[in-house]
Amino acid sequence: MKIQAVRGMQDLLPDRRERYRYIEDTARGVLHGHGYREIGLPLLESTGLFERLVGKTTDIVEKEMYTFDERGGDSVTLRPEGTAGCVRAALENGLLFNQTHRLWYSGAMFRYERPQKGRYRQFEQIGIECFGMTGPDIDVEILRIMHRILEELGVRDQVQLEINTMGDAASRAAYRDALVDFFAGRETELDEDSRRRLTTNPLRILDSKVESTRALVEAAPRLWDFVDQDSKDHFETLRRHLDRAQLPYVINPYIVRGLDYYNKTVFEFTTDALGAQGTVCGGGRYDGLVEELGGRATPAVGFAMGLDRLALLLEDRFEPQASADVYIASMGEDPRMAALLLADEIRAREPSLKVMVHCGDGKFKSQLKKADASGAMLALILGEDEVEGNRVTLKKLRVQSEQTSVDRAEIANHVQRFFATAN
Repeated sequence: MKIQAVRGMQDLLPDRRERYRYIEDTARGVLHGHGYREIGLPLLESTGLFERLVGKTTDIVEKEMYTFDERGGDSVTLRPEGTAGCVRAALENGLLFNQTHRLWYSGAMFRYERPQKGRYRQFEQIGIECFGMTGPDIDVEILRIMHRILEELGVRDQVQLEINTMGDAASRAAYRDALVDFFAGRETELDEDSRRRLTTNPLRILDSKVESTRALVEAAPRLWDFVDQDSKDHFETLRRHLDRAQLPYVINPYIVRGLDYYNKTVFEFTTDALGAQGTVCGGGRYDGLVEELGGRATPAVGFAMGLDRLALLLEDRFEPQASADVYIASMGEDPRMAALLLADEIRAREPSLKVMVHCGDGKFKSQLKKADASGAMLALILGEDEVEGNRVTLKKLRVQSEQTSVDRAEIANHVQRFFATAN
């Protein structure tokens, strides 16, 4: 039997992993500049956490979670999203009482979905969660943060911000009833998933991508007509701030998100460059979530961005870094040991340089081919003659030049000057 990766679980080979790391580092820099602090969260949580906060009738809880019983009999779940776990951690560790916090996290999430390009059963996310702030200004801040991340990644031109408001709990309950009344008697015009959602989570029908259902949705009652005045005021203030910040957006009245906990602001950053998998970031306010877990009512807002889809947008724009800056070739037992010692000396002098030592057999010609393939700009060569004469042969790899012989005691200085000039 051929052993392969579990379906929907992806291997991140070095070039692709480097792209993910670039996204993570870019986001980390932006978040650090806005005063956000990183929190680490468990991969496993109690199943009841997601049933309670995400919603029993959501697709995630109904059919997408990886859930199993521990040996002690407790039901646990691999996290399908990060907000519920972050709220649990903040409440459990006393971070929320009369405090404000701006937190962020990164890592793998798990959902049993149909795998396709840009959608995996194990997928990577960066999420931010803000607690204790009621006004739309914090909503604007996180939208500007995402906008800044997209700009620094160089993909802002491929992504559009879409916003909506969900109103308060009473607004959504009234709208839910109106949708059920509207679709009653029209079930045969709905797709299979939407017919199921009509009795469990009718707002999710608005998200349907099936053309026949979309046509019916456009004739359905509009959420805005049921939204409470406080939520409308919040939304209009949000829009004014976005306009003043010159952050472009469109209003999409069909954004409801796939989780039960949202209220007021909801948003998505979408692209048409990835086919059906068009959402690269989504989020909104969830002011009732802390209270749902037994804490005091705490305003909160956040988002999650998908690294898998951002990495796809970067596919033709991102050039992987060279594996090495300096490649040291050697032949013979003494030169090999000398090469290892020389590499450490250069790394100590220039910690930012990537110094790769050839290990194993191979003639110098073969080793220099590997040096060239590594992307290194400089090759250092050590043979028996060099070790005996206390010299190192230096070869520039990206320009036409002759090899030069350098005194062993001066080689670190030569390398330092070379890269100072190159940069």
